[in-house]
Amino acid sequence: MKAVILVGGKGTRLRPLTCNTPKPILPVLNRPLLEHVVEYLARHGVKEIVLAVSYLPEMVREVMGDGSRFGVRLLYVTEREPLGTSGAVKNAQEFLNEPFFVFNGDILTRIDLTDMMRRHRQVKPKVTISLVPVDNPTIYGVVETDERGMVTRFVEKPTWDKVTSNRINAGIYVVDPEVLAMIPPNAHSMFETFVFPKLLEMKEPVLSYPSRAYWMDVGTPEKYLRGNHDLLREKGNQIFKEGECVIDPQAVLHPPVLMGAGCRIGKAEITGPVVLGAGCEIADGARIQDCVLRENAYIGEGSFLKDCAISCDCRIEEGCHLEDCVLGDGVVIERGVKELGARIPPNSTVSATPRKPAKR
Repeated sequence: MKAVILVGGKGTRLRPLTCNTPKPILPVLNRPLLEHVVEYLARHGVKEIVLAVSYLPEMVREVMGDGSRFGVRLLYVTEREPLGTSGAVKNAQEFLNEPFFVFNGDILTRIDLTDMMRRHRQVKPKVTISLVPVDNPTIYGVVETDERGMVTRFVEKPTWDKVTSNRINAGIYVVDPEVLAMIPPNAHSMFETFVFPKLLEMKEPVLSYPSRAYWMDVGTPEKYLRGNHDLLREKGNQIFKEGECVIDPQAVLHPPVLMGAGCRIGKAEITGPVVLGAGCEIADGARIQDCVLRENAYIGEGSFLKDCAISCDCRIEEGCHLEDCVLGDGVVIERGVKELGARIPPNSTVSATPRKPAKR
């Protein structure tokens, strides 16, 4: 089987985490997000995967390689300008000669792809679309179906008064290669707003594949945190170390906690789910709860972090209090700073002393 993974976006909603790192290789449990997606497809029998890349493509290629370590063949198709979801797949048409998966590259899921492909081959529609239920369908694309499971209508981001279903497009499709003929080459187009409505207009069959399996779009910092936490809980209620770490005997660790190699933990308290990248240092008296820290983050004495996503090489000095904060690479939070809900760009310094306004 074959698949196309759409990984061309700049990850704008995830900034500042993606200012220097493409979204596909942003780490989840200290491994690139794209590794999780590729391994998931491989477990369901996909052998050849096209990566539709655009933003920092060489960095993605360097990290992912040729796919041999995952038991698949990875091919790369680069967009000079963003082509949209269906335009990106059209750009890979030369590799697609059988029904294939299309997969949004920022999704973590346990949807049964093997059964989804089986159902597609059984019914023989032009496209099969995975559907999942959500609490708030107004921020997604709602899909209406008939009693046979055939799609009858698409409603993109409806207002609450127009919501007729809580089942949304999960961003996973099986596509018949014949569909590619209707997509214009070298032009921006979207499955959601062009291809799927056009198929319905042409009276072509579009099948739904509803599932209640785990599904998470990790396209925002909040959902990125939740995705890390969900997968860590799935591993078990334990303390995981990926290499040698130095942990003070008086440290208090409440699992689940994942620590990369070379972490140093003082007389601190860590309340999971927490993910620490390689080389992180947590000083005495620090408390960390429900956070993800990337490589070489430093948390100073007596500082408290909750629900934070911290990028590489950040330094949070003593006595700080951060909640719901997202820090880009190389940020310095000076002593005693208190921040709630801040998004801080890379290489910034945040001081507890307010700066005097400039004289006019």
